[in-house]
Amino acid sequence: MSWDQSLVMGLLLAVVAGLVFTKIKPAILFAAVAFVVFQSGLISVEALAGNFTNSSLLTLVMLILASAALEKTRLVSWVSGQLSTGRLGTVVAKLGLSTAVLSSFTNNTAVVVSLIGAVKRNRRHAPSRLLIPLSYAAILGGTLTLIGTSTNLIINSFVESAGLPSLGFFAPSMIGLAVLAGGLLVLIPFCYLLPNHDDQSEDDLPYVLEAVVTKGSPLVGKTVAENDLRALRRLFLAEIVRHGELIAPVCPDTVLREGDKLQFCGDVESVATLQEIEGLALFGQHHINGQNLLELVVSHSASILGKSLKEAKFRENFDAVVVAIRRGHEKLEGGLGNISLQAGDTLVIVPGKGFAKAQQRLQREFVLVNGLDSSARLDSAMSAWVLVGFATVIGAALMEWIPLLNGLVAYLTVLLLTGVVSLVEVKRRFPAEIVVIVGSALSLAQLMITSGLSEQMGQLFIFWFNGWGVYGALIATYLLTLVLTELVTNNAAAALAFPIGYSLALGYGVDPMPFIMAVLFGASASFISPYGYQTNLLVYSVGNYQLMDYLRIGLPLSLVYSALVLGLIPVFFPF
Repeated sequence: MSWDQSLVMGLLLAVVAGLVFTKIKPAILFAAVAFVVFQSGLISVEALAGNFTNSSLLTLVMLILASAALEKTRLVSWVSGQLSTGRLGTVVAKLGLSTAVLSSFTNNTAVVVSLIGAVKRNRRHAPSRLLIPLSYAAILGGTLTLIGTSTNLIINSFVESAGLPSLGFFAPSMIGLAVLAGGLLVLIPFCYLLPNHDDQSEDDLPYVLEAVVTKGSPLVGKTVAENDLRALRRLFLAEIVRHGELIAPVCPDTVLREGDKLQFCGDVESVATLQEIEGLALFGQHHINGQNLLELVVSHSASILGKSLKEAKFRENFDAVVVAIRRGHEKLEGGLGNISLQAGDTLVIVPGKGFAKAQQRLQREFVLVNGLDSSARLDSAMSAWVLVGFATVIGAALMEWIPLLNGLVAYLTVLLLTGVVSLVEVKRRFPAEIVVIVGSALSLAQLMITSGLSEQMGQLFIFWFNGWGVYGALIATYLLTLVLTELVTNNAAAALAFPIGYSLALGYGVDPMPFIMAVLFGASASFISPYGYQTNLLVYSVGNYQLMDYLRIGLPLSLVYSALVLGLIPVFFPF
């Protein structure tokens, strides 16, 4: 083994050991590798820069940034509505299919982030019975197309770096459809084994929100119970103001009338919930269209103390609309616009364009200004525009009229110019860690191939699996990737397994595509641990899960998934 090969091998082992046995972030480990190989002269600055600006990596970045707008559309509201009807198995089937379809055309992690709120707001079932199926369905849906998951695009960047033709948009689709069908057949019956953590409590819903029953609303003439307003999760109907008179407590058989002001207790996510109910107009609704929500705490020196929002002319003076108010855990009464503000009150606002210009006044009036990881929904017209625009970009790329990267750059530019997304959102969404991991991993994989190390490792694997043949090597590649995914995350697993799988294909003298697909599907096969895949980790704390919950449903899913993948790869991608 040459000095170059020894160094690359040492770095590879150091990365694996660091990922498995330490809590050092993968981005730091891979960045350290890139630094060492550059300083040692193994890779030029041009080659290193080229790896960090790989077209597949840039496409992934654009998809993640564009998803900030997709999350605000009414499509999420539609999915939320689908979760409010039917038995648990039916809901899991609808959630699984809709999540998989969404995940196939935009990054699956972004889909899960968008739908967690919808799952938590569903009116019938405990979120803990839906969140793991949501994550697994997103993983399965991510295998349907090339852009469904960051892992697929990362593997495509390795493919291009190795001098092979880029993978087609629908390259994994046939196998992906099979594993999606098999996965749903497992998820539907096994979801009943998940815990039933229902954390709804009126005492934990500190914000006061207000919505008005609009003219011609389908809610008019029906009782509160018939409109399912008593069954809203994380949102409690506390009182109704009708012609200046207060109705409290609200009985299930209270009939709603046009113009009724409904006072709710809720959390920040309740803003989106109320926007999704047809026939209700949130307080300040006509000033809301996709903006990020901010949280303000009223200062002791504020000029608005003792005044209501109306008296303080809040919207005129601050170019912002208050959509929720909290005063510790004290229950506030009366219309939102009539509550007298006190020092320490927390306001959730939707800022206008002129809000940030009054910095000095903001500092005097408010102690704290926090950005929230939540945003108001776009109206129907803007939602349609955003979705049609994204579909046009994908369609143009499929028709090969314009490269996907070029289309996404143009799309994101239009979103910024129209104010659908802001520069602040883009900065917050920018996936710096993914860029560092992929760029550094590409450099390591490149060196493994050019130094001959991956070829030597491939020959070693061929020796170990002597008698098993090329199919045995394919199984070994898949299982190696799967184990690495569970141990060190999917993107790192793809980076480590691709050079080995590619070299095995060269060693056997066969088409590399079956081995590339083994790495692609193996890197997405994270079902038995919350730590191997971003979507699993996202739902871990939200659903109050334990490791056994993932094992209970993930183990049978992993077995079915693996059997289908290993059985179908040779069919659709012959050696």
